[in-house]
Amino acid sequence: MNALTLKENLEKYTRIESCPIRNVLARFSGKWSILILCVLAENEKTRFNEISKAIPDISSKVLTDTLKSLESDKLIARHYYGEIPPRVEYSLTPLGKSLIPKLHELIGWAIENFKNFKLQN
Repeated sequence: MNALTLKENLEKYTRIESCPIRNVLARFSGKWSILILCVLAENEKTRFNEISKAIPDISSKVLTDTLKSLESDKLIARHYYGEIPPRVEYSLTPLGKSLIPKLHELIGWAIENFKNFKLQN
């Protein structure tokens, strides 16, 4: 494999529309997306209130917005049941499931190195 020159790397990563790193990470780099994906990975289907209880410091609005974003990116699926009262469940799509092993590696790294980072409020 040939090493890329600095110029080639800069060209590759500065084109916003074609940079895979920027575009993929932007999909789930927010504060909550990875946590939501991890909660959904624990169960086949999860209701909104269960996600909210698992991540108690997320507001309902932010949870709703993040779920919509993850759904539009095809990482999760929303299942609506026309019952009374209505029931909505969320689950990982095959694309979302394929991301979970990578997230587990990142989580393992974070656990191993947590002591090296300052806590942020």
